[in-house]
Amino acid sequence: MTKMESGGRPRVLVRGAGVAGLTSAVTLAERGADVVLLEIGGREGSGASWMAGGMLAPWCEAESAPPEVTRDSLESVEWWAAHVPDVARNGTLVLAPPRDVGDIARFARRTSHFQTVDGARIAELEPDLEGRFDKGLFFPEEGHLDPREALGALRARLVTLGGTIIVNAPAERMAEVPWHGARPDWVVDCTGIAAENRLTGLRGVRGEMVLLRCHEVTLSRPVRMLHPRIPVYIVPRADHLFMVGATMVESESLASMTLRSMVELLTAAYVLHPAFGEAEIVETGVGVRPAYPDNVPAVTVEGRTVHVNGMYRHGFLLSPSRARQVGDIVFGGPAA
Repeated sequence: MTKMESGGRPRVLVRGAGVAGLTSAVTLAERGADVVLLEIGGREGSGASWMAGGMLAPWCEAESAPPEVTRDSLESVEWWAAHVPDVARNGTLVLAPPRDVGDIARFARRTSHFQTVDGARIAELEPDLEGRFDKGLFFPEEGHLDPREALGALRARLVTLGGTIIVNAPAERMAEVPWHGARPDWVVDCTGIAAENRLTGLRGVRGEMVLLRCHEVTLSRPVRMLHPRIPVYIVPRADHLFMVGATMVESESLASMTLRSMVELLTAAYVLHPAFGEAEIVETGVGVRPAYPDNVPAVTVEGRTVHVNGMYRHGFLLSPSRARQVGDIVFGGPAA
């Protein structure tokens, strides 16, 4: 049975209002499902999605991710641009400090769809970086968004489509169905690391971020600063805000940011431009990303429950593709 036996709209209960849950809920509602979204937190994105960078960078991710990540994420920029406002499509710039400039060649060997740029071209792309870097890579087909604004836009879209969102849902209610006692036709579980005990191989990967406000610097696109241990990205947002992040630690701890991580992130911003030395630290944050052993998000089916999990660092990049898979499962095949 792929729809209600009565022939009406399939009733779908989506658990978890992070990026995977919201994209799945919106996709299902657009295809005609009656969707109820339950979130244990007080708002959408209460988990790791709130701390995301929001980079839509399929070609850059090929540097460290398996080929299917790029293959399945090529639709992401278009999907997000069609669903939320203010998706920037200005590409990605990859740079390195002078002492690590050899890492640019290594990055280039592992990726594609880029232009090798010199100091003059870098200055054309980002005038505030004029004279600071002699070589880099520019990925013109990539984009970025503000995750928090995007999650709010998806919430509004779901409501417009007739979906229901219930936040602050106690854990014991997460299995309940609010259709006046009726059972759902499908349950879509997008609860991230909270599903660790239910899904084999799922683990937590800690990420840390800093949100800075710097009026002296303007960037039009994310900049990835290559580093021997781990790349750091600086992503521009509205009102002179910059999200600086990328730490990945094999830990499920939600303790405050470590001094090492803070130093690495702030140093990367300062190396990009010294004006960041006077930036205001607006926020620091820690999140635990769910990941499978291969670090590739997966959609699995168990009876009438569809699990969407293991988003790792690819939540915004791969959630449209995984949501489409969910829709195909619920409706018994691709959309017409």
